[in-house]
Amino acid sequence: MSRLPGLDLLRAIAIVWVMFFHAAMAGLGSPWMPMSQFGWMGVDLFFALSGYLIGWQVLRPLSQGRRLSFGDFYLRRAFRVLPAFWVVLALYLLWPDFRERPGMQPAWQFLSFSVNLLIDYEHNKAFSHAWSLCVEEHFYLVFPLLAIALTRKPALWKTGVVVALLVGGGMLLRAWVWRISLPDGSNAWVENVYYPTWMRLDGLLFGVVLAAIRAYRPRWWAAMMRRSGWLALLGVIGVAAAIAVSQQRLGLLASVLGFPLVSFALALLVAAGASEQRWTGRLRVPGAGWLAAASFSLYLTHKAMFGFVSRAYGESLEANGLLAFGAYAAAALLGGALLHYAVERPFLRLRERLVRRRAQSVDAAVTANA
Repeated sequence: MSRLPGLDLLRAIAIVWVMFFHAAMAGLGSPWMPMSQFGWMGVDLFFALSGYLIGWQVLRPLSQGRRLSFGDFYLRRAFRVLPAFWVVLALYLLWPDFRERPGMQPAWQFLSFSVNLLIDYEHNKAFSHAWSLCVEEHFYLVFPLLAIALTRKPALWKTGVVVALLVGGGMLLRAWVWRISLPDGSNAWVENVYYPTWMRLDGLLFGVVLAAIRAYRPRWWAAMMRRSGWLALLGVIGVAAAIAVSQQRLGLLASVLGFPLVSFALALLVAAGASEQRWTGRLRVPGAGWLAAASFSLYLTHKAMFGFVSRAYGESLEANGLLAFGAYAAAALLGGALLHYAVERPFLRLRERLVRRRAQSVDAAVTANA
């Protein structure tokens, strides 16, 4: 799938939104609070984008009657995620001053992508934002198998039942866990409601639904693309409604309804950004393409870079909103750029060479057997 400016813009918005959220906790200051208060929704935007893009990679060949190449799929995912992640994890483990907080979960939990299920958030906040990567990895592992099972005899009712069960079941589960965990405080809410994979499937799910519509209901998809402006408007209205519902982020209403509401709204924005013919998909904003390309590296490094700024200059920056913004932004961009150009991009280029070689080997084998 070629890069679309609209989707790049959404990815850029997601990473900037998340960085505002974490910068505020690091000491950016109250003048930026309107931007940072709901920055956690940037992760849900990443989930919606990932659900759509990965969903399309998996469902497109299946909808055409072709077999899914697990080798290519997991090769692409491994080279996309693991090199940059392992480098940053090594920095966190071997260089304690790199950590934004002193306490950190054991290495095996990061390596097994189980930290979001086992974290002691009160004592081990360093690199805790890797929780969302754990959710993504679990999605990569399970979704292709689920997609093959559901598409052997594809039917609209099957998709509807799965979506209803996952959304409704998630709401009921969060309501039940909220009732028993909230008295223990906000750390318990993070550990039991916010981080676990089974609590945070909404964004990925709605993204996959978009991919399924594109793959199996092309007429519906074409109609949606013609109305992408309306989708964008409805998405913005939905995000505003989710913000209203989530004013008390740890509250019952936000925990139960806030996640599916914001995920559905963000999926509408993803659909609008996927339109190749309309302005919503072709909107170019200077710098958005680079932010989108480097978003994974920025995500991995930004909290550590904020920690450096906060420890060195936090008190002096607190009273100067513009200077604080510049310092935190420069640190985040520097850290992300270093990782992106030194690690992420070289391994992505290596990945493309390996994928081409695999394709050539398959073609040669087919020709030899013809």
